[in-house]
Amino acid sequence: MRLQDNPVDGHKRVLLAAPRGYCAGVDRAVVAVEKALQRYGAPVYVRKQIVHNIHVVTELEEQGAIFVDEVDEVPEGSHVVFSAHGVSPMVVAAAEDRHLHAIDATCPLVTKVHREAVRFARDDYEILLIGHDGHEEVEGTAGEAPDHVTVVNSPAEADTVEVRDPSKVVWLSQTTLSVDETMETVNRLRTRFPELQDPPSDDICYATQNRQVAIKKVARDADLVIVVGSANSSNSVRLVEVAREYGAQAAYRVDYADEVRQEWLDGVATVGVTSGASVPEVLVQEVLEALAEAGYGDVEEVRTAEEDLMFSLPKELRQDVSGQRDERALGGRSPR
Repeated sequence: MRLQDNPVDGHKRVLLAAPRGYCAGVDRAVVAVEKALQRYGAPVYVRKQIVHNIHVVTELEEQGAIFVDEVDEVPEGSHVVFSAHGVSPMVVAAAEDRHLHAIDATCPLVTKVHREAVRFARDDYEILLIGHDGHEEVEGTAGEAPDHVTVVNSPAEADTVEVRDPSKVVWLSQTTLSVDETMETVNRLRTRFPELQDPPSDDICYATQNRQVAIKKVARDADLVIVVGSANSSNSVRLVEVAREYGAQAAYRVDYADEVRQEWLDGVATVGVTSGASVPEVLVQEVLEALAEAGYGDVEEVRTAEEDLMFSLPKELRQDVSGQRDERALGGRSPR
């Protein structure tokens, strides 16, 4: 049903956050599945959702990708892609046992956290992994050193978690968390464990931080914020929370434009719009088109950072079928 152009006090406008949408890790993972289908033919199997977005998953299914929960569902000898969220060594071993041709599309920033977990476990540190139990990224990271990792789900859990040796403890984090909530958790942990070590570099990814910074700036001037993203996308859900915390009178998440409800717009002059890091821009444009029909045709972009990073493709996909190097195989900076 089309949105109605109802009168409100003030000038109707949209503040469009930037950066928004696809990050380098998501782009790499989606392209990896597309390239695998081109090179090996359908079907190509993917363990879990390649990225947490229902639209992307549906489109790849239409191209011949088959999504499975575990590698034991994949026929022996087939090609399987590991999702952007990463996998534990146990999953890698299970794929090898089935003689699968595995393509690792793990985001390089997630891989960095895996390596940190291995390093600190080797040095016999207890690792407090700030993240959400059950999230694929947390399962993969914890699986690198299960005897050394304890998951801390929230600031409240920081007040109760116990460690063996307070002098040998380090914190790591899921890459898609709220920066503010993560630091609150860290501060509470440090109050209890003054010798708590920091990771060698920031674990929350640049794209997650950039999108949160942008929506903070938009939210203070917005009556309503709409975040495009799926319910299982951690960074999309965090954007809704951040928008509310930083001044938006209301904030909602949608997968598609037709989920925007008329009553959300009652009395609203300024609408903020953004999208999670696994959301294609076409879905944002459809939301903007729906809002324009309701009178919100004046769109102002609010940009807080520039992003042009591209990650290298998995090594198996850096050449096409003819042996020629793919034009974006080695990543770098995207052309303007």
